[in-house]
Amino acid sequence: MSEIEFIKNVFRSGFELTDIEWSTWSEPGRAGVEHHVLWAPDAETGEESVGLLLRFPPTAHGDFHEHLGYELMLVLDGQLDHSDGDSYTKGDLIVEGPGTQHQMSSADGCTVLAIRTRPASPRTPQHPIRPVGAAALAS
Repeated sequence: MSEIEFIKNVFRSGFELTDIEWSTWSEPGRAGVEHHVLWAPDAETGEESVGLLLRFPPTAHGDFHEHLGYELMLVLDGQLDHSDGDSYTKGDLIVEGPGTQHQMSSADGCTVLAIRTRPASPRTPQHPIRPVGAAALAS
């Protein structure tokens, strides 16, 4: 790796992380999720992995997708809600294998470190999943 990115004291209280740039993740099926890219896929080198810090403000959610490789998620703060009904809190480490499908959300907000070894592909759920966003508030 030719560059080093250093984020001092990532476990500090509050996880505002105001000293890094956050961008809105604008893709179909996503609402309110912000991200900071640590590294991205690179077609020139054949690198497919991606490392991200994700910030889910209350009621934010990702799209429903399938993983083509592994995904590791470390909850840094708050509560991350999985479409299968499980929830994960600060300090929880989640590893999902190739072929797993999910939609992640946060009713109350959270910050997550996410690493994918390969891309994910949008999918349509084939069974009922946990409601997200406004639908979650209404239920």
